Amino acid sequence: MRKLKAHEKKLLKKVNFLEWKREGGHREGDVMRRYHVTGRDDYKKYSGLCRTVQKLVNILKQMDPRDPYRIEMTDSLLEKLYNMGVITTRKSLSVCENLSVSSFCRRRLSTILVRLKFAEHMKEAVTYIEQGHIRVGPDTVVDPAFLVTRNMEDFITWVDTSKIRRKVLEYNDQLDDYDAMN
Repeated sequence: MRKLKAHEKKLLKKVNFLEWKREGGHREGDVMRRYHVTGRDDYKKYSGLCRTVQKLVNILKQMDPRDPYRIEMTDSLLEKLYNMGVITTRKSLSVCENLSVSSFCRRRLSTILVRLKFAEHMKEAVTYIEQGHIRVGPDTVVDPAFLVTRNMEDFITWVDTSKIRRKVLEYNDQLDDYDAMN
């Protein structure tokens, strides 16, 4: 790279590339640290989903409240977001207006593992997932960004061959003789 001229150096002093005006510079980093989101792409996807839902809510609110299409689409949107676990109730569109990136991050597999006491810390949960110790239903999941719906939450377990599962069963005196042989 060539050496910068004096006026170019002066311009660079005025620009901060680490913080952006729009974001305030702190929200994205806080959310990524708190939920141990390793890829910035995941944050951008969640942010895009929030923006899309908020635009959809604004369009629906502009329609006539008695319009059958609005009622059908409102129910469909609320049902979808509720089944995903992103919102807590299906009552009104005002719940969807407050949708944030954190609400999507709370449904990540790593966060659910901490909440279900499979792991004590978020980093530990991410490590378990990446090493292949966790399965959702019949499938082993190795992506910590896997979004868990309300229905799938009951089917999170240890993989049968996991040594952590074996230790947990030994600790609880639930390890049977057949498992001890393997």
